[in-house]
Amino acid sequence: MEESLIAGFRVGWVAETGSTNADLLAAARLGAEPNQVLVADYQSSGRGRRGRTWEASPESSLLFSVLTRPKLAVRASHLVTTALALAAVEACRTQAGVRPGLKWPNDLVVGDRKLAGVLAESVVVGERLEAVVVGMGLNVRTGAAPTEAAGTATALEDVCGAVVDRRELLGEILTGFAHWMGRMERASGQAALLAAARHESATLGRQVSVELGDGTVLEGLAQDLDERGALLLEDGRSVVVGDVVHLRGQSGLP
Repeated sequence: MEESLIAGFRVGWVAETGSTNADLLAAARLGAEPNQVLVADYQSSGRGRRGRTWEASPESSLLFSVLTRPKLAVRASHLVTTALALAAVEACRTQAGVRPGLKWPNDLVVGDRKLAGVLAESVVVGERLEAVVVGMGLNVRTGAAPTEAAGTATALEDVCGAVVDRRELLGEILTGFAHWMGRMERASGQAALLAAARHESATLGRQVSVELGDGTVLEGLAQDLDERGALLLEDGRSVVVGDVVHLRGQSGLP
């Protein structure tokens, strides 16, 4: 394993692992210190929402997870996902001149094509949030997305038309993530985080279809995010967890 220190994070980089999230979750449950990052050139068991698999060819994507121990209520743990996603938006702008939007709850998109996914998993003891491991898979090279997702995904280099250094991109993301995590334990910082998420949203202002975990499908106008990052529909319904499809209308808010 290659090790380095970036933006206050201890970063380990490996050629291959099953899942960076699974590795750091195991470490978290054994009492590992926070601010550890694991990066892999290839994941054989990469996971997305609802246990879906996502397998990118070696060295084509930026695949990493971060172990955090934030002082947050369990209900606010999703804000860690938002913090990493916002950091990645700014890093893509800085490193590639590309500014993706945030598709609720945990994707970065260019237009309606998926550029990256974020997956957070928590360790909760009683009613206390012990740790959050948040991982990202960001398509960098052409062909990074699996064949079955080629029609709905894109890669950073496809959009910007230039070579992007994955290590420099990681550094920018971790710097931004450290910034947001440093602010997030204060109510004012959480409000600023959510304001930024609203500004970068590709979902708010769109007609959406939301599939809930029990198979129920809701449709309506995505109007806002509440204080924990849940999606609020125009009719007052609140969605904490669900899969969103953008239907029609323009992305984002003025």
